[in-house]
Amino acid sequence: MTGRAALVVAAHGSRDDRSPATVRDLVGVLRRLAPDLVVREAFLDLSEPRLDEVLTGLHEQGHRRAVVVPLLLARAYHARVDLPALVAGVTSRLRSSQVAVAGVLGPESGIQQVALDRLTEAGADLGDPELGVVLAAVGTSSAPANTAVAALARDWQRRYGCLVCPAFASAARPDVPSALRTLRAGGARRFALASWFLAPGLLPERVARLARNAEPGVLVAAPLGADVRVAAVVLRRYADADADADAQ
Repeated sequence: MTGRAALVVAAHGSRDDRSPATVRDLVGVLRRLAPDLVVREAFLDLSEPRLDEVLTGLHEQGHRRAVVVPLLLARAYHARVDLPALVAGVTSRLRSSQVAVAGVLGPESGIQQVALDRLTEAGADLGDPELGVVLAAVGTSSAPANTAVAALARDWQRRYGCLVCPAFASAARPDVPSALRTLRAGGARRFALASWFLAPGLLPERVARLARNAEPGVLVAAPLGADVRVAAVVLRRYADADADADAQ
């Protein structure tokens, strides 16, 4: 089988069933937007099917070209190391397979707008000068990835006028309670938690619980979810990587 490269969206995976369910919902959106495209979901860990199994299955079905789009919001360890290593393992075994790895999703403007819409859907007024927003992300050992979240928080504060502070679920500082204290010290009297997470799961639940414990009235935004705008960014990443592969 020849023709257009297959699209494989690769998420980290989670012990929380809502996370892979969201990825499958996103695949449904992608198939509606691009009905002529072969689309598969895959996971790096904790959920099934695993990425190497999906790429092997596509090869067995006659697909010799694929583009893997990581459903990740930062270019941290999983994007820089884990995913390329998995792909390299498959292509070294299946010599006739050509697999390109696309860039991560964030912080594309479309992704940002979904996160901002989730905030307003939760009841936040971004024009409120006494609103303090915690921009909650996973956190990583990669300093550039954490710095990108902090830069996004500064940009939101500049654009919308409310106070915005980054916070991380793990591996980096500040954590959510510390971010809330910083916002209160800066003059915030009302609080909201923005979700820089693609899907529900253990870490989003953890940061929401910490926020509610620290500020019981905090507004908590939902994760990005299987939004058509997220799917549009996935398709752009796919197209860019496929074009780059053709040019090589």
